[in-house]
Amino acid sequence: MTLIETTLHEIRPIDPHRIEAAKQRQLELTKPPGSLGRLEEIANRCAAIRESFSLTARRPRIVLFAADHGVCAEGVSAYPQEVTGQMVLNFLRGGAAINAFARSGGIELRVVDVGVATPLPETGELISRRVAQGTRNFCTGPAMTETEIAAALGIGIELAADAAAQGCDLLGFGEMGIGNTTSASAITAALTGQDPEAVVGIGAAADDACMVRKRSAIRRALTLHAESLGDPLGILRCVGGLEIAAMCGFCLGAAARRIPVVTDGFIATAATALAVRICPASSGYLFASHRSAEPGHAALLELIGHEPLLDLGMRLGEGTGVALAISLIRAAIAAFTEMATFRSAGVSNK
Repeated sequence: MTLIETTLHEIRPIDPHRIEAAKQRQLELTKPPGSLGRLEEIANRCAAIRESFSLTARRPRIVLFAADHGVCAEGVSAYPQEVTGQMVLNFLRGGAAINAFARSGGIELRVVDVGVATPLPETGELISRRVAQGTRNFCTGPAMTETEIAAALGIGIELAADAAAQGCDLLGFGEMGIGNTTSASAITAALTGQDPEAVVGIGAAADDACMVRKRSAIRRALTLHAESLGDPLGILRCVGGLEIAAMCGFCLGAAARRIPVVTDGFIATAATALAVRICPASSGYLFASHRSAEPGHAALLELIGHEPLLDLGMRLGEGTGVALAISLIRAAIAAFTEMATFRSAGVSNK
């Protein structure tokens, strides 16, 4: 079997009996039933994912996947394509919002070049797994070949497996790629059947003229590739991105290793939605970090069946929502594992 086939074979649905057992344990802890609200739900599902009440979240890791998009040739972004590589260097220097959030939360951050068009210096801080120098313009042909998709998916799967082998017990992912909101919008329209008008947002501060070009590019792409958009891999090949494919693989790889995995905003959730379409059982391992201000995000959240943990009006990407949500998940796990029971504390239960 291929790596992807093996990974899908290893993903098992979450056992609902384990969630129920965790709910019963919650009733033994020194608090009124349900008083921690959704934090209890988070801990219960983490216990089911890990198949243990002895949960840990001591080594969380966020992996950022970066790549460029050929559709930028259509004028769909307010920023030039070189900004992708420039921001990767900023990540490596520790100067971006995600660096600040990760530091404040004690979260390990890894940066991966899956397909940045600009040559990047070799450094031990950068994981260089470049499949191609960005995707092709999906208005004129498929964004990627099947070989490129398989390679990018494999990168995500392998990095999730590496994280598991290195003792990471909570994972998250984010992205960087000028033009990738256009790709995510095209994926959303293809997955949900919604009109591009409803799912296209301003991305990285697009003006009105840029928005017109984005919608036009997506409409033309959906028409051009209509016959290939009936399955998630066809959508990914025709209108996706290398970093989106890698994030999709990362979702599947984390589920195969039974590690909770946190998705970020609009672009990351487009990758997540593709993963769930490829393997519905992977949904049980996912946590949606936040609700993006991008209009297409709500449709993707509905598709994957998850209510986001936060709603702060953010739309930056970079895994910033993940970093904030990881702190909540760690708190939920701490309460589940560290609180005294009524019996051990000598406190009367109702």
